[in-house]
Amino acid sequence: MGKELDNAKVNMQKAIDALKKEFAQHSAGRANPAILDNVTVDYYGQPTPISQVAAIKVPEASVIAIEPWEKSIANAIEKAILAANIGVTPNNDGKGVIRLPFPAPTEERRKEIVKECKGIAENTRVSIRNSRRDCKNKLAQLQKDGEIGEDVQHSEEKKLQDLTDEFVAKVDELLKEKEAQVLEI
Repeated sequence: MGKELDNAKVNMQKAIDALKKEFAQHSAGRANPAILDNVTVDYYGQPTPISQVAAIKVPEASVIAIEPWEKSIANAIEKAILAANIGVTPNNDGKGVIRLPFPAPTEERRKEIVKECKGIAENTRVSIRNSRRDCKNKLAQLQKDGEIGEDVQHSEEKKLQDLTDEFVAKVDELLKEKEAQVLEI
């Protein structure tokens, strides 16, 4: 019987994982290699993630260094980063190492980042509630079809609500941590 709850829990966890990934891509003046996760470079005609054609290092808190394994693709990596419009201008040192400096954002930009993160968190809450709704509908259908009793349905719905509350609290906690990180000077 717990199959519906298990499916809801899996979907809710996926929403939390997606939230963490989104938050990692919202920089607050700190170098985070996750910002390059969606950037691909044309490597022998194939769109390839930068992490598969170069070493990505963080030598300082506000700099990412990208060292291509083949020096010949440094320019292609630079162009891919510019095209991805991630808000950072790459610097090529001429020796094949590309540096991405992350300047400390202004107070206004920090508030903008927090606002974006709040929107992402709200979308995640909506996704979690949608998982709850879908599971609740399945439980109602099972009860209507006579596969479970009304008391079992109510018991499962109570567990479902507890699960939903737990995941929404995780979203709130992650948002609070991200806000503190962004607003920290």
